[in-house]
Amino acid sequence: MKPTMNNNVVVSLLFIATINVISFCNGNSSVGCIETERNALLRFKQDLHDPSNRLASWNIGHTDCCKWAGVVCDNFTGHVLQLSLRNPIDYYSDSDEAYLKSELSGKLNPSLLDLKHLIHLDLSGNDFRGIQIPKHLGFMEKLRYLNLSDTGFTGMVPHQLGNLSNLQHLDLSVNYGLYVDKFSWLSGISLLQNLDLSWTNLSKASGLSLAINSLSFLKVLKLSYSELHHIPPLSSANSSSLTTLDLSSNQFDESFIPSWIFGLRHLVFLNLRENNFQGPIPSGFGNLTSLRFLDLSSNHFNSTIPEWFFGFNLLEYLSLSDNNLQGRISSSLGNLTQIKTLDLSYNEGLEGKIPRSFERLCNLRSISLSGINLSLEIPQVLDVIPNCVTFELESLELGVSQLTGQLTDQLGRLKNLITLVLRFNNISGPLPSIIGEFHFLKNLDLSYNNLEGFVPLSLGQLSSLEYLRLSQNKLIGTLSQFHFVNLTKLIGFYAYENSLILKFSPNWVPPFQLRYLQLRSCHLGPKFPSWLRSQKYLSFLDISNTRIVDTIPDWFWKSISQYSDLSLSHNQIYGEIPNLTGNNSHHFLLDLSSNNFSGQIPLLSLNITVLDLSNNALSGSIFQFICHGKNMSKGMEFLKLSKKNLSGEIPDCWNMNWSSLVGLNLSHNKFTNSLPKSMGSLISLQSLNLRNNKLSGAIPMSFKNCTELLAFDIGENEFVGNIPIWIGEAFSKMVFLNFRSNKFHGMLPTELCHLSSLHILDLAYNNLSGTIPRCINNFTSMKTLNSSAKNNIYYRWGIVEDVSIMMKGVMVEYNQILNLVRSIDISKNYFSGHIPVEMTNLEALQSLNLSYNLFTGRIPENIGAMRSLEALDFSENQLSGEIPQGVAMVGLESVTTSAIWLRD
Repeated sequence: MKPTMNNNVVVSLLFIATINVISFCNGNSSVGCIETERNALLRFKQDLHDPSNRLASWNIGHTDCCKWAGVVCDNFTGHVLQLSLRNPIDYYSDSDEAYLKSELSGKLNPSLLDLKHLIHLDLSGNDFRGIQIPKHLGFMEKLRYLNLSDTGFTGMVPHQLGNLSNLQHLDLSVNYGLYVDKFSWLSGISLLQNLDLSWTNLSKASGLSLAINSLSFLKVLKLSYSELHHIPPLSSANSSSLTTLDLSSNQFDESFIPSWIFGLRHLVFLNLRENNFQGPIPSGFGNLTSLRFLDLSSNHFNSTIPEWFFGFNLLEYLSLSDNNLQGRISSSLGNLTQIKTLDLSYNEGLEGKIPRSFERLCNLRSISLSGINLSLEIPQVLDVIPNCVTFELESLELGVSQLTGQLTDQLGRLKNLITLVLRFNNISGPLPSIIGEFHFLKNLDLSYNNLEGFVPLSLGQLSSLEYLRLSQNKLIGTLSQFHFVNLTKLIGFYAYENSLILKFSPNWVPPFQLRYLQLRSCHLGPKFPSWLRSQKYLSFLDISNTRIVDTIPDWFWKSISQYSDLSLSHNQIYGEIPNLTGNNSHHFLLDLSSNNFSGQIPLLSLNITVLDLSNNALSGSIFQFICHGKNMSKGMEFLKLSKKNLSGEIPDCWNMNWSSLVGLNLSHNKFTNSLPKSMGSLISLQSLNLRNNKLSGAIPMSFKNCTELLAFDIGENEFVGNIPIWIGEAFSKMVFLNFRSNKFHGMLPTELCHLSSLHILDLAYNNLSGTIPRCINNFTSMKTLNSSAKNNIYYRWGIVEDVSIMMKGVMVEYNQILNLVRSIDISKNYFSGHIPVEMTNLEALQSLNLSYNLFTGRIPENIGAMRSLEALDFSENQLSGEIPQGVAMVGLESVTTSAIWLRD
């Protein structure tokens, strides 16, 4: 039997060992490093890729490895104790490019095993690009600290890590391809105090609860985003030392929080965000009076806010957001006198006023009440803000509430604010000049209100401001350079959908460097804004519909690779588009639609994901654009070249560069001849629009490979032949099918009935004949009205693809509400026989046009069951009998029954 030690003995031994070994002062070794360990480090470096040259000091010329970057040695023995090679760039505060450039990659050489005294290894934030965690790390026996978080490792976590019996800290988090098969190895690390397996797949791992219960020293346990289906039952005795527990974002099968969590009386940090917990907030939380951080957001709690919250006198962070909480905001929250962050947002059942007890929250720094039914005016909100001498509120977020009234001088009480968010309310009146006295303000969001009048010049005094959002208001007047005179830290400026005029001197150089600029529908023209030339880090730019009547200068085309999202649409920009080249590693959305660009389609070598050049004066063939071997935009997902003068044949080389294509729109051009077979290689395609060209021939058999198609529009062309049987078999996800105004003939294949997701079917103006299949009631999406199509191509990338549908005799363009439209139009054909009674089961159908056919018999009696119908056209057939009374009950806006033969 192994001898056991109590906690105090172990801690004492660890403390003595630390005193004898460590003097963590990098580069101050009085002995110099051991030669074998220096050689081991050099071999380790050989297998690493170091693009930013972080390990420049690791070379033979610098003999003392204890002075190398990231190396810490024992001052007395010279042995390497610590390797700290984490990525020094902060992903969240520095640029993506700097972060990526500073990453180490490659592999971990087994020479690390020669560092026999290593107790600390930190490789976090680097990228080892999908390799497995080396098993030899499990034989570094003296390791106490191992951090491999966010390092790009994949595969199974090696069981050999269980050999690290001295390990106290293990962090494998944020490695999206890692998984654990079983946890028996974890019990070998009995001294472990900190375990973080967040973002590691634990869905199939066995023995988790047994392993964790064996870790009697464990203080920190983080298992967020781990695909856990069940909460592991922990022994209350062995878990009594836990101070931090994070089980967030697992979507557990259990509906209720297990009771053992309420026995962890030493818990300081508890995160249960984004799971499936339901019912009232459990009273057991009242036992956890040591908590300083509690996050229960994004669950399904449906109670009122409990009164027992008054007992949390140490709590500093509380989030109950995005639940179904009801009733008034509990006044007991006013007893949380240490609270710094309070988030009750997006609980639509909460209502009423902010409790007066909030006046006692003198430590409050951030409060969010967005999405709550606060029917208040701004002064009433400000009245309950604490009046403490030391009170310094940093973040006030009341967006998407029901606030009314005007911004007033009472805002002067909040001059220490860092974040002020009042978006999506009904705030009216002018923007007060006192806003310029908020010298600490970093984020100001007043978008989606009814603010009116001029923007005060005092706005230019907000020297700390980073994000300014004034979009979707009724602001007027001119913004000049004086409005921005001291905004040296501005990163994002959003003022779209206002009546603002931006007017600057021709040589103005802004004091800021923006990353995000949205000025859609403001007045920026007529000249292209020259001051954009100074913005070296701008990546998101929307100056669409800003009255620019100009060419785009060369300097802008040369800088185009810096953008990830660029929209210049709906202006009057003219000239030719040059070949777009550059070295951008990010996805790129480029919208130049609805301008006066001329010439041919340019060649691309940028990583453009979405390209919209529609509605310009571009002309000629697209052969070079589609087939050019140097066209390297292989990641393109959405290509829109509609409403131009493009002509010639559609090239037959779609298998070269277009394998990622999801949406393709070549409509309203002058393309001729048949469709190329290579278009069948576009197996990711979801939307194909070839409407209104001069295309002919049959639909190629290769198209049956495009099984992801949701929308297929080849209307207004000259296609011939039968409607292929395989359309109903291959396109099971089809939502929109338009073959209107072609030369198709023959019968309607019954296989079309397999298209259960179909919302719109338009076969009008062809030469089709025969009867309507009785299985038409298999169009199940025409039976119920839902928004299931909302996830399709029309909402991808924020791009909305217009679809033209004949409704009530008028061609209507639908886009954002397409998922709510249900229509069948088979008019102007030669269909015969009876109208199948099964058609009346399509209760969500809004428009039905059977006119100009050869239908006989009666109109189905139960047509009144189709209560969603708005337009119904039976005209120019050979129907007989009376019009059923149910037609009048439907509430139709348009009924056409002329030329119906009425017989006894």
